[in-house]
This record gives sequence, structure tokens and C-alpha cells, in this order.
Amino acid sequence: MLTGTLTAGKVAAHLGLVVLGFLVGVAGSLVQSGWAPGGLLLALLGVAALCYGGAAVTGGRAGGAAGGIGWLLAVLLLSLNRPEGDFLFEAGVGSYVFMLGGMAIAVICATLAKKPQPGRPADRLDG
Repeated sequence: MLTGTLTAGKVAAHLGLVVLGFLVGVAGSLVQSGWAPGGLLLALLGVAALCYGGAAVTGGRAGGAAGGIGWLLAVLLLSLNRPEGDFLFEAGVGSYVFMLGGMAIAVICATLAKKPQPGRPADRLDG
């Protein structure tokens, strides 16, 4: 159920998060193998900051999902082999941890339960 109205500002914010997610995915892809082992941690922290920050700024789960979608598009495009035989990801544990860990972080941030606003009851019943 859509609780808020769809405005041009919301659409622009979510599209901006998709673009930012794509840029974080490209940067993380380069950093995770270039600065081993700290680059992997830095890349995963970047994904977490993007997705959690997107959800917090937009006030909804869709903000976290938008950043995660942009990140996933970048990682999938960069993981494809080119006709020349070039590829960006090496076949190693670090690349798989980056891809699978980043996907897990994006899903976790996009599905986090929202905190109730002060003065309003929680969405679920206790008991």
C-alpha cells in the first residue's frame, strides 16, 4: 500500500540513488581487488552506507532498494567478459565475497523494519 504521494522530488531522489549506486558499484569493483584486503572491507562499507543512507534519507525501504539496484547493475555489467577477453573481476574469494556480500547488504538494508515515529503506536501487536 502506498502511503505517501508520488512527487517529482521523490522520483528524482530515487533516480539519483540508482545513479549513485551505479557509481559506488564501479568504485567498489575497482577498490576491492586493488587494495587487498582493506579494499574489500571499504567496498562493502560503501554499499552499506549507500543502502542504509538511502533508506534513511528517503524515509522508506525504496530508497535502500534504489541504491542497491544501481550497485547491482554496475557489478553485473562489470563482471561480464568482453569480446577481447578482458574482465574486471578475478576468480577468487574476494570477488565472490564482494558480489554476494554486497547483495546481502543491499537486501538487508532494503528490508529493514521502519522504526515507529514518536507518539505513534508500533505497526505490530505485542503479546
